[in-house]
Amino acid sequence: MGPSAADTDRGVYGISVAAELVGMGPQTLRLYEQRGLLEPERTEGGTRRYSEDDLHRLRRIGELLDDGLNLAGIVMVLGLERDNARLQATNTRLRARRH
Repeated sequence: MGPSAADTDRGVYGISVAAELVGMGPQTLRLYEQRGLLEPERTEGGTRRYSEDDLHRLRRIGELLDDGLNLAGIVMVLGLERDNARLQATNTRLRARRH
């Protein structure tokens, strides 16, 4: 049984562990945060905590970089993917109401 949706957005990994899990350096994760590509949770002391959702996003960023996109292009693609997912969810809800 996999993690529930609520569990996947909970920040549990420190930056070093998260970086190792996705095959990137901690500085790269900091850069992506600076550029607005992700926003990990912070502890009261300010320590970054990455969730499973963050790790998935970092892997997606890596895929897009491998495909030749630059960071500005990745911001656009991730935004479009988010919007598309939201529209699909709305469409599914509306269809369910009709039937």
